[in-house]
Amino acid sequence: MGTENMEEILIKANTLIEALPYIRDFNNKTVVVKYGGSAMLDKRLEENVIKDVALLKLIGMRPIIVHGGGKEISKWVSKVGKEAEFVGGFRVTDEETMEIAEMVLNRVNKYLVQMMQSLGIKAAGISGKDAGTLVVDKKYVNGQDIGYVGDVHHVDTSLIDTLLDHDFIPIVAPIALGRDFKSYNVNADDAACAIAMAEKAEKLAFLTDTEGVYKDPSDPSSLISVLSVDEADELIENGCIGGGMLPKIRNCIEAVHSGVSRVHIIDGRRDHCLLLEFFTQKGIGTAIIDADKKLYDHEIFAQK
Repeated sequence: MGTENMEEILIKANTLIEALPYIRDFNNKTVVVKYGGSAMLDKRLEENVIKDVALLKLIGMRPIIVHGGGKEISKWVSKVGKEAEFVGGFRVTDEETMEIAEMVLNRVNKYLVQMMQSLGIKAAGISGKDAGTLVVDKKYVNGQDIGYVGDVHHVDTSLIDTLLDHDFIPIVAPIALGRDFKSYNVNADDAACAIAMAEKAEKLAFLTDTEGVYKDPSDPSSLISVLSVDEADELIENGCIGGGMLPKIRNCIEAVHSGVSRVHIIDGRRDHCLLLEFFTQKGIGTAIIDADKKLYDHEIFAQK
C-alpha cells in the first residue's frame, strides 16, 4: 500500500475518532433539520443532505426533516400565469396559490421519502395536517391579511413520536389545518422551530444560504462558531443582524428559551454540512445555545 493511500486512511480514521464523543452525546436524541434553500436545488447537495440525515439515524439519533419548497412553488405559480407576491417575506396565498403550494410541497415530500428509502432507511412523509400535527391561526403581517398563511398555534407530536418509535424518519411538509379546518401554508422555518420546541429536541439545524452569524456582516472572517442567546439579542439590538436572517435568529432564540438544547445555522451549500457541524470540534456554522447550560467539549473549544 502506498504512503499516500495510508495517509488518506489515517485521516479518515482520525475523523471517525474525533466524532466518537459527539456520537455518544447525541445517541437517542431528537434532531430537527429544516431543509431548504440552495441545498434543495442542487442534485449533489440534495443527495448529500439526505445521506447525512440517514447517517444520523444509523448512529442512533432520532432525526426529523421539515422541508420547504418556496422556489418550486413560485415556479408553478408562474406556470398558471400568476405572479408571486410577498409581504414582509411571506408569500401572499390566495385559494389558488394554496392549492398549488400544497400540490408542490406534497410532491417534494414524497420525493425526499423516495431518496431516503433508496438508502435503505424507512421514512414516512406527512404534512402538518396529518393527525393535527400542526394547528394554526391566520397570520397577519403588520395588520395585513395575506391569505392562507398560518401562525403555528399548537403542535401535536403523537404521530411524529409514533413514527420515531417505530424506526421511521418523519419528513414533514409545512401545510397545516387552521382552527377553522381550512388549509394553510406555513413558513418552513416556523414549522421546524415549533416542532423542535414541542419535541424538546437536542438540536434544531437550519440549512441556509449563508455560512452562519457574523459579528460584522461585511467581514467573512468574523463568523461566530458559538453564540449565546444573550449575545444574539445584543447583535440584533446593535443592528448586526437584519434582512432574512433576523426572523431566523429570533426563531432560534425562541427555540432555545423553549427547551431546544442547540440551534445551528449551517451553510447548506457545503457538502455534508450537517456532519461537519455536528461531529467536528470547530464545526462550520453557528451554534446558538443557552450559556447557563453545560457546554459540549467542542463548544468550549470553539470559544477559545
